[in-house]
Amino acid sequence: MVSLVLPRLVDVSAASRRSASVAERNIAALKSVYWLLLVSGFVEPLLYLLSIGVGVGALVGDLTLPGGQVVTYAAFVAPAMLASSAMTGALAETTFNFFGKMKYMKLYDGVIATPVQPFEIALGELGWAMLRGGAYSAAFLVVMAAMDLTTVGRAAAAFPAAVLVGFAFGALGMALATFMRSWQDFDLMGSAQFTLFLFSGTFVPAEAYPAIVRWLVEVTPLYRAVHLIRGVALGTGGWSSLLDVLYLVAVMTVGLLVAARRMGRLLYR
Repeated sequence: MVSLVLPRLVDVSAASRRSASVAERNIAALKSVYWLLLVSGFVEPLLYLLSIGVGVGALVGDLTLPGGQVVTYAAFVAPAMLASSAMTGALAETTFNFFGKMKYMKLYDGVIATPVQPFEIALGELGWAMLRGGAYSAAFLVVMAAMDLTTVGRAAAAFPAAVLVGFAFGALGMALATFMRSWQDFDLMGSAQFTLFLFSGTFVPAEAYPAIVRWLVEVTPLYRAVHLIRGVALGTGGWSSLLDVLYLVAVMTVGLLVAARRMGRLLYR
């Protein structure tokens, strides 16, 4: 029994170290300008929160949620901005930057000359993306707590949810990047990302849409992310949050597997 289990454990340990090395390479390459990356991904959702959540919220007033809870409009919008921030940070790293390193810098052509495998490259890049996305999320949660849009305890509970959102979108973005043929393809992805941002229960409850539109909204990954984080931040989450978690885990798993498989085909051809 020991002889059968031990090699498997050693392989997992070695794969983890190799994946960590990929993430460490990115940290070493960008550590001098990392604060710029943090600011760039944090400021945009904060501006949306202040302009729409607080500014427009003063005109909208309080909002009654489907469960009957009454919250300020800023408290309703803030979790959606957090989910959007986690999505944006993860996608920025695993699409645009990942595509450049793979297709133009040919960075991974050299990496596969080492024992590192395509799946380990994908896992390492996803881990690096989550360092970036996690920093955005932590900073935004501090602002939410400071503005009294959530409690400190709920903010702490929302952080793992935001990290899961980042993992899901990071894996999805990496899979999409392997199908990109040129920089022009990113215009389509940007349009899709902005559409998700507008129609994922971000600024109005999904129940406000017609039935068919609501169904389309509720099957999108950003809606599940917004629904999960909003439920945690406002204390309205129930068993439906489990569905959100399972959905995002499935997106992460499929995205990572597709990315690794596609990378293997592109790098070893």
